[in-house]
Amino acid sequence: MPFLWVTDMNNNKIWKRSKSAGKRTKEQPADKRMLLSSLQDNVRTVVNDLGGSSDIVIREVMLASGVPIAVLYTDGLADKLAISDFILEATMLDDRLPVSEGRPEVSDALAALKKYILATSELNEIDSFGELYKALLSGESVILIEGYTTAIAAATRGWRDRGIAETTSESVVRGPKEAFTETLRTNTAMVRRKIKDPNLRLETRQVGRVTQTDVAIMYIMGIAADKVVEEVRNRLDRIDIDGILESGYIEELIQDDTYTPFPTVYNSERPDVIAAELLEGKVAILVDGTPFVLIVPALFVSFLHSAEDYYHRSDVSTLIRLLRYLGVFIALFGPSLYVAITTFHQEMLPTQLLISLAAQREGIPFPAFIEAIMMEVAFEVLREAGLRMPRTIGPAVSIVGTLVIGQAAVEASIVSAVMVIVVSTTAIASFVFPSYSMANTIRMLRFPLMGLAASFGLYGIIVGIFALTLHVCSLRSFGVPYMSPFAPMIMADQRDAIFRLPHWALVSRPRLINKNNVNRQQAPKEAKPEPPKP
Repeated sequence: MPFLWVTDMNNNKIWKRSKSAGKRTKEQPADKRMLLSSLQDNVRTVVNDLGGSSDIVIREVMLASGVPIAVLYTDGLADKLAISDFILEATMLDDRLPVSEGRPEVSDALAALKKYILATSELNEIDSFGELYKALLSGESVILIEGYTTAIAAATRGWRDRGIAETTSESVVRGPKEAFTETLRTNTAMVRRKIKDPNLRLETRQVGRVTQTDVAIMYIMGIAADKVVEEVRNRLDRIDIDGILESGYIEELIQDDTYTPFPTVYNSERPDVIAAELLEGKVAILVDGTPFVLIVPALFVSFLHSAEDYYHRSDVSTLIRLLRYLGVFIALFGPSLYVAITTFHQEMLPTQLLISLAAQREGIPFPAFIEAIMMEVAFEVLREAGLRMPRTIGPAVSIVGTLVIGQAAVEASIVSAVMVIVVSTTAIASFVFPSYSMANTIRMLRFPLMGLAASFGLYGIIVGIFALTLHVCSLRSFGVPYMSPFAPMIMADQRDAIFRLPHWALVSRPRLINKNNVNRQQAPKEAKPEPPKP
């Protein structure tokens, strides 16, 4: 055996690693082997399979009745205080086995431990080494009993985690400031706290052959479409990969169309956003180890909506949305329009403006397209550098670098001052996106549009718009048209698309997402607030 029993000077049994340690037996897979009745054989198998890992703690104690047991836990994942108080102390000092004061005789040590001795909040029986390792490496404590082929897994998870903090990627002026953490149970509790409905369902499964990452599905039964929920289950069950470390793995493995720059799965780290999406009939996918929660189906308009849109008055929210759509247009078409007009369509400019642009471009050795590419690439490099550098100096490097490089490029007659203005305006417009994934999409599409503008002028831009329109209209997210409610046009859903009507007018959920339970409140005439009659 790779591990042998040895006895120290105090006659205490300890483990010693032999030369053959670390070699797994080839008899049966670890997840299929059943537990043995011998306590020492079970302990020896666990130590052998885990390769003598130093963070696996095995504590052998004796029940008050004389029955030997072994308590196994993973150091760093389990709460030592809970193990000491509710498992070790309870088993070593308990005298109710097999006879208790006034209680019937209990000859079954397993039943006695579960019913009378162990004081943890959750206990589960396990009978295989696969279940034992899954519980042990998830932070639970495993109690092995001499003479039993069944063990007990006690809920003692207690690793250190990051506390609930303010969101960093979806900041708002008005509204909740809290964000999800890397702990799955904390995240599900934050959603539960906002939706106190018994129909809020939570299904958990493990994904990843090696990591066995906990992945949870949340939906509201009766509101979410059954077909969508079933499709989410099927796509998660079809995943066959060695490890899941972030929700981005899941996103790429379950999305409808891989070859598209547009995100078809929405993600957010805000509990209020996830709760609002669940109330619309969507399904949330939470992954342990990341604060970003996935939402399906995802619509194009969802990536341009902010949580703050629903916390302000409807007229203010509508104005902000219109500015946001204007920012999308500038960020996507700003440089390409400048390249097309200055290269092919100078007659479209007023004479005075044309003379001014010509004077600024005098001495510039590059055409407008090369200017735009150089400035866009330089700005993207600076933005990426600002993200990767330490927070204390990252923003300063981005701002100072942009100003210094832009000014130096203009003075050296490498680019024109107008091009610096165009690229800067485009960069500022790209920051209006509430969704970082959609902002990345617009940043990528900007370059092929500039190429079309440099080759064919405005006609090339029109061809690009036509191709983009056809592409996004062909996309689906879990069977729902991506451009809904614009294509197909659904007039009832226009109340919360580009414009945001008052809450009393938002009486229905998106029609294509949920057709069973559409109504959210009373009819508009009944829900509209009115002043008291004199």
